[in-house]
Amino acid sequence: MKSFWKLLPAVCCALFFVVAAPAQMRPPHFGGVWNPVVGAGAAYSLETNGETSEMEMAVIGKEAANGKDGYWFEMTMKSARGTFVMKYLYILDGAQNRVVRMIMQIPGQSPMEMPASMMERAGGSVTQPADIRALSEDVGGESVTTPAGTFACEHFRAKDGSGDAWVAKGVPPYGLIKYKGHDTTMTLVRVITDAKDKITGTPRAMPDMPPLSRPA
Repeated sequence: MKSFWKLLPAVCCALFFVVAAPAQMRPPHFGGVWNPVVGAGAAYSLETNGETSEMEMAVIGKEAANGKDGYWFEMTMKSARGTFVMKYLYILDGAQNRVVRMIMQIPGQSPMEMPASMMERAGGSVTQPADIRALSEDVGGESVTTPAGTFACEHFRAKDGSGDAWVAKGVPPYGLIKYKGHDTTMTLVRVITDAKDKITGTPRAMPDMPPLSRPA
């Protein structure tokens, strides 16, 4: 599975093309240590290939799933095309967050929930690391100033050289303050303390799609 470092530049694609491309249905990976606090989150300025957008991620609920505590992790992307929302019900499975439910809403449409069969075709058990430290080199402590304030961070560098992340405590759900890759910069602009679910309406079942055929 691709690491968070390689998936960060594709975060917009994960939101925009989730219906059309089952292979992109995995949630994007963010750096830090998973620390779910219901109602807490963070907003970021995301610059990718010269384009700027705003993204929020927050924990907006708690729900039992498969005999474990599950947390609803919601991502919101604001762009000229409107506001896209995706939320995932995570359960912690060892060192991985495993997705057991996934709901999305695109502008002007009612929300849709992905069927389990489609999630399975997207890669079986859809997981992402709950802690990036095993994927990174600890560069050391640094002070980082963003529009949200100044934070005492730990600087992590991806072992594959794809990017750097600065992580701090007290900014749920992952502690990410800043990320800098080859063509992507992600900067914390505000801490969210009153996060609410942005999905509106009752989710309907997303029409299942047949497996993509592969060239002979």
